[in-house]
Amino acid sequence: MPPTSDASDTRLLHCLEPFFQASLPGPIEPLLTGRLRMLAGEGLDQLPLPGAGQTLARWRSLAYVGGADLALTKLYEGHTDALAILAECAASELAQPPQIWGVWAAEPPAARVRIVARGGRDVTLTGRKAWCSGAALIDCALLTAWDQDLRPHLVAVRLDAPGIEIRSDAWQAVGMAGSASLEIDFTGCSATLVGSPGQYLSRAGFWHGGGGIAACWYGAARSLAEYLREHCRKPHSDAHAHAHLGAVDVALNAAAHSLRACALHIDAQPRATAELPVRQLRAVVEQAAEQVIQHVGRALGATPFCRNHHFARLSADLPVFLRQSHAERDLAVLGQQVADLSTGAWDL
Repeated sequence: MPPTSDASDTRLLHCLEPFFQASLPGPIEPLLTGRLRMLAGEGLDQLPLPGAGQTLARWRSLAYVGGADLALTKLYEGHTDALAILAECAASELAQPPQIWGVWAAEPPAARVRIVARGGRDVTLTGRKAWCSGAALIDCALLTAWDQDLRPHLVAVRLDAPGIEIRSDAWQAVGMAGSASLEIDFTGCSATLVGSPGQYLSRAGFWHGGGGIAACWYGAARSLAEYLREHCRKPHSDAHAHAHLGAVDVALNAAAHSLRACALHIDAQPRATAELPVRQLRAVVEQAAEQVIQHVGRALGATPFCRNHHFARLSADLPVFLRQSHAERDLAVLGQQVADLSTGAWDL
């Protein structure tokens, strides 16, 4: 069984800590691309690949960044996920430092990108892509596109290529405002095929990446909880605050155990689908984060929302980031999968 902590894990966390301590707890500069490029310049984007024996180390790094700045985390997670996808699809040569990457795979009915011409691995794109996080801030992206036979493909595109128009008029967010998930119109834009048709969704790493998102949620919730724990150390704290802290501890412990167990499962079976354990993990962490938001806010009142920039940013950003989950729709799918399990699935 792989260790839960090793030299690379320790190095990453030790390097991440001073990087963020330099700007906390004061206001975090919203020029996220500069901060992301600094992380990449220090090699802190070179996380262990999921399923390679150090998945928990990868998730610890995502959680740490999540506890500092969720808008930055959105870009950092997208960039590191793109590097992992390129590696899994045997296309790592496309990632040339100091490029910053994103992954855009949302498929709303009114926004779909089509492949209208192809020559080998080179393709031409037309259509609109929605929910393009960091579109105006990063260099390259992996996005889903559809060929004339209605097969989904993953393509790599440079965002300085001709035929790209970034639209910012629809982005009115307050929470997660800095991640700027814009819409892009592609008109005869050149791109490169990555992997085989349908590989983006069928590969084992798709669900590994979904677990990484849960680690980001967890990191932000943990940071909010630390404000409550600090409050409860003060002489004037009361029994109500301690009761809220007890509830937060229960929620975070359950989430942390789920993250550790899911990481071990992925590392033990790296090529198998991890859909069920990752769906369970995301549900546990989402519920824990929502409980932390509620208990911390009720215990601390309005003061940190109004007088602590870091707390206020996390409190505004985390509910929006959590909606990357599809709530009851995800729970319904999970319920369908659990219903098909053999009896005894919940035995100790």
